Amino acid sequence: MKEIPGGVVAAKGFQAAGIRVGVKSSPVPDGNQPIAPVPFGGAGKKDLALICSDRVCSAAGMFTTNQVKAAPVYVTKDHIADGTVWGIIANSGNANACAPNSRIHAEEMCDAIAEELGLSPADFAVCSTGVIGQELNVGAILSGIPGLAASLSDDPQASDNAARAIMTTDTVKKEIAVELELGGKTVRLGGIAKGSGMIHPNMGTMLSFVTCDAAITPHMLSEIVHEVVPRTFNRVTVDGDTSTNDTFLVLANGAAGNPLIEWKNEDYAALKDALMYICTDLARKMAADGEGASRLITCTVHGSENESKAERLSRSVVGSSLLKAAMFGADANWGRVLCAMGYSGANFDPEQVDVTFRSVAGEVPVCKLGSALDFDEDFAKKVLSQDEVVIDVKLYEGDAEATCWGCDLTYEYVKINGDYRS
Repeated sequence: MKEIPGGVVAAKGFQAAGIRVGVKSSPVPDGNQPIAPVPFGGAGKKDLALICSDRVCSAAGMFTTNQVKAAPVYVTKDHIADGTVWGIIANSGNANACAPNSRIHAEEMCDAIAEELGLSPADFAVCSTGVIGQELNVGAILSGIPGLAASLSDDPQASDNAARAIMTTDTVKKEIAVELELGGKTVRLGGIAKGSGMIHPNMGTMLSFVTCDAAITPHMLSEIVHEVVPRTFNRVTVDGDTSTNDTFLVLANGAAGNPLIEWKNEDYAALKDALMYICTDLARKMAADGEGASRLITCTVHGSENESKAERLSRSVVGSSLLKAAMFGADANWGRVLCAMGYSGANFDPEQVDVTFRSVAGEVPVCKLGSALDFDEDFAKKVLSQDEVVIDVKLYEGDAEATCWGCDLTYEYVKINGDYRS
C-alpha cells in the first residue's frame, strides 16, 4: 500500500466538484435567489460539493450518536438502507438541523441533483454542516446545481474543490488517497473530511467521504466500516461536544475489477487495513486542526489488560480541559494525566503507571509507578512546544494498547465559538 495523489477522484469511475453558491447569503423574500453575500471562511469560499460514480456503488456509513439528528442524516440513512448509492451532495454554511423545512430541503437537494444527472433521488446521500437552527438557504443551492454538475471532473483539483467546499472553521483541507493490490488488480481509495470543532466521540462533528474502486458487497463494506470507525474517528476529541450532523460514508463501485469480496478473506483484511490507514490519517488531521489549536495531542496507553480499557483511559486524557490547557502552556503537569485517568471510569492501579512526554524534540519521563520523577523543566517545555506532543502511558497489566487524539485548548477556541453564527 502506498499514498498517491487524487483524493476522492483517485479511485476509478469517480468524479467530484466543489463550487460557491452563497449558502450563507441572505435570501430575497421569495427565497429563490441569494443576495448580499456574507463572508464565510474568506471571500469566495466554496460551499457546495458533489462526489459521483459512473456506476452504482456499494455504500456503508456511520452517523452521529446525538439524539438530536439533522434532517440530512435521516435522509441519507434512508437512501443507503439498500446498501447502494451513486453519489453524495453536501453543503457547508448551514447544518440544516433543528430548522424549518429541514427534511424538505434535504430531499430537494437530492431531487435536484438526481434530475440534473438523470438518476433517482434515492441514488444520493445528502450532508450538511454549519450553523444549527437556521433555515437552509436552499434557493442558493438549487440555483447552483446545474453549475455543480457541470463542474464534475476526475482531475485532482476536483477533489481539492470538494474538500474545501465542506470546510467550516477548518483551517486546512483534509484529503488522502492510497493504492494497493487485491486479487492481482490495483485498487484505489481516496478520502476527504471536514472537522475542527464540536468534535467528541462518537463520530465527532465531522463529514468524511471515502471513495473506493474495489468490488465488495454492501454487507462486507459495512462490516469494514464498523470495524474501522471505532478505532479512528471515535478516538478523536476536541471539545467534548458531539454534533447533530456527523456522517461517514464509503462508496465502492467495483471499477478496479478485483474478485468480489463476499466474505472475510485476505482481500477483506487488506482493504480494511487500507481504510484504517485513510481514516487514521483523516482523524489525526481533524484533531490537529481543532478550533484554535496550536498542537496535536496524541495519547497512547499500552500495557493494558484489554483494548477497551486502554481506549477509555487514553480518551479521558486527551479530553481533559485541564490537560489541554497545560499543553497549550507547554506545562509538564503530568498530575493532570493521572487525574483524567482516575475519573475515566476504568479500573487500574495508580501505583502501576508510568508517564512520558515525547515529541520530535525528545522525551521526558515524568512519572514512574505513580510517583514523580525529577526532570529538566526547560527541556520539558521545549518538548511540549512542538506541533505534536505524545503522552505515553504505560500500565503493567497486559499487552493491549489504544491511541486517541486531541488538541490543546487555546484562547482562540473561545473567540471562534463566541461568534460562530456571525
